[in-house]
Amino acid sequence: MKKKGVLLVNLGSPESPEPKHVKKYLGEFLMDERVIDVPLWARTLLVKGIILNTRPKASAAAYKKIWWENGSPLIVLSEQLQEKVQEQTEYPIALAMRYGSMTIKKGLQELVDKGVDEVFLIPLYPQFAMATTETILVLAESLRKEHFPNLKIDSLPAFYNNPDYITVLANSIQDDLKDKNYDHLLFSYHGVPERHIRKSDITKSHCTIDGSCCKTPSPAHEFCYRHQCFEVTRLIAEKLNLPDDSYSTSFQSRLGFDPWLLPYTDRTIERLGKSGVKNMAIVTPAFVSDCLETLEEIAMEGEELFHEVGGKEFSTVPCLNTNEDWVALLAQWINAWALEPTEA
Repeated sequence: MKKKGVLLVNLGSPESPEPKHVKKYLGEFLMDERVIDVPLWARTLLVKGIILNTRPKASAAAYKKIWWENGSPLIVLSEQLQEKVQEQTEYPIALAMRYGSMTIKKGLQELVDKGVDEVFLIPLYPQFAMATTETILVLAESLRKEHFPNLKIDSLPAFYNNPDYITVLANSIQDDLKDKNYDHLLFSYHGVPERHIRKSDITKSHCTIDGSCCKTPSPAHEFCYRHQCFEVTRLIAEKLNLPDDSYSTSFQSRLGFDPWLLPYTDRTIERLGKSGVKNMAIVTPAFVSDCLETLEEIAMEGEELFHEVGGKEFSTVPCLNTNEDWVALLAQWINAWALEPTEA
């Protein structure tokens, strides 16, 4: 009988909000060929020649705004999630980050040291994307081949349209907004370059990003980040009975000058404020744990922008974090996987 264990994997964080640590973290993150997917020479020139000489100071200032006494919010919340899920399953659970000191290699080694020889890898991203899920899976397989050849690794597929997940997310949004006044609910997802969508298209022809491809059934949707984001919005809106004109979808955190997914969150906030929306709420369903992108970019910069264009009340819905139903759902998925017969 194989001994089973679980590895939760999230994005990562600098060791501290100091510029030197932020620079190191950004260097590792942005040099990932699935994050900035250009030839190595061009990526090196862009990241090491330009970005790392200009961005770390500003990013460090942003991290300092949201840093908690006990560390990075993303790390602290992920550790709390790990602890709570562990309480609901008998299988050992380790936590790793794709970037930073909490490496996937360390996470796998922790499980192997406990006698585990079959791992359930859970990328903590509802939607599939090259720069998130794929880079985790590719690195984990590379590490397995090099360091853990006897280890079997299964992974949780993107769960963006899982009915139980949609119920948990919808309930969390409803609970948070029940006593808040808002005219419009904005679903803001992390952005990716349009070329990532085309590269992930297994049909090599479906993803035209023309407004119709995401609504037309296709095998491409299994790996289409854009489709999966719009589908989450649709399913949540349906679950909460939201009127068509009361919500919209946007994408944040673009980098560089290449075309990224539209519409942009900052411009959408500006447009809504200028069009007369006085009270708005934002939910960020690309993240399961609050982090720099939700706590600073949305909750701080987004609110400031909204007020500048005439908006009044601005509410942000927390990520699922350690929501009891979310914890229970993760434990349910883990226990169901562990009961599946192991292939010989």
